[in-house]
Amino acid sequence: MLEVVRLLRRFGEKTAVNEVSFTVPDGTLTGFVGGNGAGKTTTMRMIMGVLGIHGGEVRWGDHAVTAADRRRFGYMPEERGLYPKQPIVDQLVYLARLRGMSAAAATSRADALLERFELSGRRKDKLESLSLGNQQRVQIAAAVIAEPVALVLDEPFSGLDPVAVDSMAALLKEYAAQGVPILFSSHQLDLVERLCDRLIILADGRVVAQGSAAELTETGAHRHRLVLGGDAQWLREFPGVTVLEIDGGTAIVELIATTTDALLAEALSRGSVRELAEVRSSVSDIYREAVA
Repeated sequence: MLEVVRLLRRFGEKTAVNEVSFTVPDGTLTGFVGGNGAGKTTTMRMIMGVLGIHGGEVRWGDHAVTAADRRRFGYMPEERGLYPKQPIVDQLVYLARLRGMSAAAATSRADALLERFELSGRRKDKLESLSLGNQQRVQIAAAVIAEPVALVLDEPFSGLDPVAVDSMAALLKEYAAQGVPILFSSHQLDLVERLCDRLIILADGRVVAQGSAAELTETGAHRHRLVLGGDAQWLREFPGVTVLEIDGGTAIVELIATTTDALLAEALSRGSVRELAEVRSSVSDIYREAVA
């Protein structure tokens, strides 16, 4: 298990990461979301030892993470770290050998990954000759080339087309099924909600919400959709209800100090009711509420 305990990082007088704590359990896909400047990349860099830690610690299993531990992690940085003028396969083999793989094993592994990402025909091409999406695929291959025990990925889906997104998602699910803890950041909240076992929401350098998608949506505001046969404007005056949206006979409301039974009884006393249903909050809704 990868664990972050009260991480702190300052840049001058600005506190970029302020006592951030969370866990990435074995075999889970954990989404790391937040706006630009929230502290996601800085936190990931501290996990990987790229940035110094001003407070707190990173733990791997039952001990503080070591340089040897980090060498077994797969990392995809925000600024892609491959060499634009080097052949793709050569640098993948090089990176694998830095992690202790033999030349033969590294070459076999690189070829298998390039085939998976439909790049086997371009194995000797320079990285700069590829499209940005294909460069992203090579960067992903570099992160997993040495069979990592943990994955820390900063925006791994950025620039990928839908087919490549599905391929990347399948790859990450395979690693999670093998017990690898995976932390990745993304601005694509629908993708995060679909893929992740857990989510961590960061704002202004602090964790403002974390848990499974089900846990987060359960703690969100409980909204209801009411569809009437007539106009719904009377809801604005009904006690215990906050009206979020009204369009003719359809309204979205939050029940603040009343019950669905009371609301339904009042609605029926005024005419026909076509629908009264709970509207579950999405991860996007939870995110907006948490960072507001």
